[in-house]
Amino acid sequence: MVTAAQQSPSAPDAARTFPRGFLWGSATASYQIEGAAAEDGRTPSIWDTYARTPGRVRNGDTGDIATDHYHRWKEDVTLMAELGLGAYRFSLAWPRIQPTGRGPAVQKGLDFYRRLVDALLEKNIQPVATLYHWDLPQELEDTGGWPERATAERFAEYAALAADALGDRVKTWTTLNEPWCSSFLGYGSGVHAPGRTDPVAALRAAHHLNLGHGLAVQALRDRLRADAQASVTLNIHHVRPLTASDGDTDAVRRIDALANRVFTGPMLNGAYPEDLLKDTAELTDWSFVQDGDLRDIHQPLDFLGVNYYSPTLVSEADGSGTHTSDGHGNSAHSPWPAADRVAFHQPPGETTAMGWAVDPSGLYDLLRRLSVDFPGLPLVITENGAAFDDYADPAGQVNDPARIAYVRGHLAAVHQAILDGSDVRGYFLWSLLDNFEWAHGYSKRFGAVYVDYPTGTRIPKASARWYAEVARTGVLPGA
Repeated sequence: MVTAAQQSPSAPDAARTFPRGFLWGSATASYQIEGAAAEDGRTPSIWDTYARTPGRVRNGDTGDIATDHYHRWKEDVTLMAELGLGAYRFSLAWPRIQPTGRGPAVQKGLDFYRRLVDALLEKNIQPVATLYHWDLPQELEDTGGWPERATAERFAEYAALAADALGDRVKTWTTLNEPWCSSFLGYGSGVHAPGRTDPVAALRAAHHLNLGHGLAVQALRDRLRADAQASVTLNIHHVRPLTASDGDTDAVRRIDALANRVFTGPMLNGAYPEDLLKDTAELTDWSFVQDGDLRDIHQPLDFLGVNYYSPTLVSEADGSGTHTSDGHGNSAHSPWPAADRVAFHQPPGETTAMGWAVDPSGLYDLLRRLSVDFPGLPLVITENGAAFDDYADPAGQVNDPARIAYVRGHLAAVHQAILDGSDVRGYFLWSLLDNFEWAHGYSKRFGAVYVDYPTGTRIPKASARWYAEVARTGVLPGA
């Protein structure tokens, strides 16, 4: 279970010592690492289709091979053990388990995850399974995808299959990873699969992802032991105003509704925010929300997964910013329905290879806000990390001091949030391995472990060794 004792201020190096029991892990996603795209019954996902569409992914890269984790999982589990990870957050590939999104499970697909989980448990690494990290079976997209209610119902059936097969081994479950990306990037701006550009479809998708989450939590609860944990992971945007003007303050409110409260409202409070409904009334009357949906969505959670990389800076549109270049990918279509009066700006300071600002204070502010807004709900950092232009030197070493500095700064922010009262139970570094970075293909390296793609060779970077020592001791060293 994801648990942590109270911080002991009197412990040695208390200012940077994390609570006893704090969970240290790393994370990956199925399409980004597994490969074996057509093996053992797996059928195409929306990301297979998207990646094969010319012009969608840099260099025409696909996840057909990725880092070949499907065949090299033993090696990867050994790496995790050598790095002293206490937990591994991975996602199940829906089209590997249930290729059409309907009907019985494919046992070969389930067997892969059984073997993986058994190996993790043998190494005393806690498995944390995510049901959905964006690889919807293409057949479900062909019948409407997430904008349709039926997809939420199929997702609950898939969750039941996964729980029946793995519930004796896996105690910690996450329903969705970053449903904002699935809905607004996938169906709004089109920079993620399935590449549709319909703002109403994006809002419908957000609702049916919410519904799928709630139905899946119920399916998990019905099948898992009482001590199992259910959660969801959200990429909560920390939205800041460019100035203190009323217009910029309202821009923050509008984006906060579309980025965050469209999910936290129904999931954690049982209702959609009134300002969100009013803001988007020109597009839809939200009649796709049916009686009983909010009750189904609003399920008790054991913790909230939080993904954070960089803050979001907005203003009232005045020509000084852009409507669509918000760090998520350029498109002629905005991922922000009914927010064309909002402009996005590049935050000041250092950036990563993704062009994202390095700002740990945003993570601190976000954790403190969540603790105030949802008191009593434990938090886990389920993704945090950075891409840099890593390379192996002639000696076969990968030195990445910028990543160490990034992670150190963000862990310091987490530690301070804990000291100030936030109940943060764990931290998962993104990512264990360099991998397929969605529309960026293999051009961006987030991994703690370097992957030489032509050979598949894994080389732990300096940051991996540094993080292993933090995980082993629970102590964050100074800069």
